[in-house]
Amino acid sequence: MRDSRLHVLRLRAVLIACLLGVLLARPALAAAAEFTAPVVKVVDGDTLVVLINGETRRIRLHGIDAPEKRQPFSRRAKRFAADLALGRTVTVREISRDKYGRIVAEVILPDGRVLNEELVRAGLAWWYCRYSADEHLAALEREARAARRGLWGDPNPIAPWDFRRPGRPPQPACQ
Repeated sequence: MRDSRLHVLRLRAVLIACLLGVLLARPALAAAAEFTAPVVKVVDGDTLVVLINGETRRIRLHGIDAPEKRQPFSRRAKRFAADLALGRTVTVREISRDKYGRIVAEVILPDGRVLNEELVRAGLAWWYCRYSADEHLAALEREARAARRGLWGDPNPIAPWDFRRPGRPPQPACQ
């Protein structure tokens, strides 16, 4: 009886220690969700490379999908992103990680604008509704379409997710 009571007390002590560890670690985890870093490379219209503690990390822009290489407007989207972010220190607001280990994030430019939104506003990226329910991005895409900005001036723009799946029927567009 005495041994089982001692065992229960030890388990409680371990549980309390674990809970304290989690509670004390929470501020550090929260701080990791947003950080500033210089942009050292623009891979394409929706992927950047930043320098964090001497190491490079890929950042995938959340909620958007820019044209793929070999697609119309791919170079223009990359150049637009580079003009706004390359060589500048940005704020990275991490949303999640993708299956490739990239940080999926909103990127806030030094002037306070959000790079993700600017690409959609300019008509150089689609709102990626499959991974984002952001109604602001949806509204920006509708405005860019109506104004025929960027890729929306093309008579038949092909969404990157369809371009990556040749021979398959197109996925329904978001509205």
